[in-house]
Amino acid sequence: MIRPAEADDGPAIAALERAAFGSDAWSDALVFEGLGGQIPGALYLVATGDPVERRSSVEPVETTVVGYAAASLFADVAELQRIAVAPTERRAGVASALLERIEEEARLRYSERLLLEVREDNAAACAFYAARGFRELDRRPRYYADGTTAVVLAKDLPS
Repeated sequence: MIRPAEADDGPAIAALERAAFGSDAWSDALVFEGLGGQIPGALYLVATGDPVERRSSVEPVETTVVGYAAASLFADVAELQRIAVAPTERRAGVASALLERIEEEARLRYSERLLLEVREDNAAACAFYAARGFRELDRRPRYYADGTTAVVLAKDLPS
């Protein structure tokens, strides 16, 4: 299930961020600022998995955050900042579902185009976005902390 992220999702999102992006990860503080509405235009979504089984039926049932997406939605251009999925849930459609929901939310806010950056050495991510209609717009040399180039991708969002 894809839903808007809540403040309680912060620790799970921060953990996924660190696991997925390593030295390029956002700080926990930045994640919590975005979730707290302190970053204008920020949208966080989470993908939840099956409820965590509990030993007692009295305890509330929790869902597990298995992925998240973060985007900045402003006027006619939206920017996908992040998509991260737990390693155990990869290749199960979670990233596709998150991306589709980001595109839907961007259209609802009258965005005409969705932009993102991806590491040029991340062949899986490049193929993922190409298969979903993104095209290369530009390159940013030495964009990442380790000197890797970022590929700027764009997708038009028909209304």
